[in-house]
Amino acid sequence: MEDMVPSKLLSTLSQAADIVRGHEFVQVYSHYDADGVSSAAILAKTLMRAGKEFRVTLFTTLNDYNMEVIRNSKADCVIVSDLGASYIDQLDQMEQDVVVLDHHTIISEAKRVCYANPHLCGIDGMTSGCGATMCLLFAVTMDERNWDLVQIAFAGIAGDRQHINGVSGLNVYLLEEGTRRRYIERMQGSLIPAGDLMTELFLCTDPYIRGVTGDVDGVAKLMSDAGVENGKSFMDLTEEERRRLSSLIAIKLTQQGVLLSSMEEIARDRYYLKGMKMDAENLSSILNNCGRAGIGGVGIAAGMGDERCLNEGAEQSRESAKLVVEAMVDLDRRGLNQMEHIQWFDSTDSGFTGMLCGIAMQSIGDHTKPTIGMNKSNDPVNLSSRGMFCQLERGVDLAKAMREACASVGGQGGGHRIAAGGSVPLDKVDEFLANLDRIVGEQISSAR
Repeated sequence: MEDMVPSKLLSTLSQAADIVRGHEFVQVYSHYDADGVSSAAILAKTLMRAGKEFRVTLFTTLNDYNMEVIRNSKADCVIVSDLGASYIDQLDQMEQDVVVLDHHTIISEAKRVCYANPHLCGIDGMTSGCGATMCLLFAVTMDERNWDLVQIAFAGIAGDRQHINGVSGLNVYLLEEGTRRRYIERMQGSLIPAGDLMTELFLCTDPYIRGVTGDVDGVAKLMSDAGVENGKSFMDLTEEERRRLSSLIAIKLTQQGVLLSSMEEIARDRYYLKGMKMDAENLSSILNNCGRAGIGGVGIAAGMGDERCLNEGAEQSRESAKLVVEAMVDLDRRGLNQMEHIQWFDSTDSGFTGMLCGIAMQSIGDHTKPTIGMNKSNDPVNLSSRGMFCQLERGVDLAKAMREACASVGGQGGGHRIAAGGSVPLDKVDEFLANLDRIVGEQISSAR
C-alpha cells in the first residue's frame, strides 16, 4: 500500500481509522449518486464489521441547509463522504470528531477536521480517485479483510466515469489489488451493449443512438441490417456479427456528430465483479437509481450485498432507464439552447438532469461548449454541467465557472473541471446563464 498511496494520505487515513475506532456510534453523510451510495455502502459495511452502531443520511447536495443538519448532529463522530470539500471551513468549527473522505476540488485545507482528498496529495480527484476510492482506502486501513469491498468501490469509480480512458492514480492500486485478490476481472469493451440486444439497444444511452435508442422499429432495422437474429444477446454473437453490428453503430454515431474520442470511450474496458456476479457499471446504475429515486437505503443495502435489495434496485434501474430514454428522445427532438460559449436545456418535466446532461454532451451537443441542465421544480433551481476533455484543453474549468456563476446570483456551486453542479434562486436563472457564458468565455480567452 505504501508504494501506491502517498504517505501523507496514509497518515490521514490512519488518523481517520483511529478516530472512528474511538467511538461506538458514527453518523455518516454521503451523496445520493452512484459514487456517494457506493461510498456509504463501503462505510456501512466497514462500521458493521467493526461492531459500531451507525446511521447513514444521503444528501442531493451539500448546501447551507444540509450543513446545518450536520452541525446539529447528536453524534460525537461524523463521517462525510463524497461531499465536504466546499464546506471544510464550517466543518472545522464543529465540536464533534469529523472525518471527510472526498475527492472534489480543494477550496481550503482543514485545520481540525481529518480530511482525506486525493487533490491534497497531488492526485487528480476528477480522474484518479473518487469518493468510493477514498472510502475503500479508509476501510482497508481499518481492517485488511475489507478488501472485498473493492467491488463496491468500482461501482463508484464507474459512476464517476473514472474508468473511461483506463483507470489511473489511486484507482490503479484498487484494480491491481482487486484483480490479485480475485474480486475483479477486466474485460474488453465494445460499442455493442451487453445483454439481450433488442432490449439493451432500445434502452441504450451510452451511447444514445439517434433513430435506435427508444425506437423499437429502429432497433429491429439495425439488427436486420447487421444480419443478427432477434433474441440474441451480446455473448451469442459470432465475431462477424459483432463486427457488422459494431460498424453500423459507429456509422450512425459518426453521422450524428459523435466524436471518435467519445466512441473510444464508449468501447472502454469493463470490470466484472466476481462476488456480485455483475459488471461494475451495472451495479453503479442500480445504486445511482436507488439514490435518485429516494430509496437510498435500498441502494446502500444492495451495495452491501443484500440480494433482495439488489433485485429491487435492478427493477428500479430498468424502470428509470425507460424514463431516461423517453426524456432523452424528447430532448433530442427539442435540441439544446445555444449561447456563445455554453449550451443548456430545461429538464423540469422529466428530472434526470445530471444523467441527461452527460448523455447530451456526448451524443447530441456541440462538443466545443459545456452543457448545462436545470430542473426548475424547486427553488433554488438544481443545476448540472458537463464538459469534454477537448474543452479542458481549451481552458474550461467547470468547477470554478459554476462556483463563480452560482455565487454571483446568491447560489452555490462546485465539483470537478469536467463535471460540476450547483443551485441558484429561481428568479436568477437567466442572470446565472449569462454570467456563466461570460466566465467560460473568459476562461477560454485567458488560456489562448
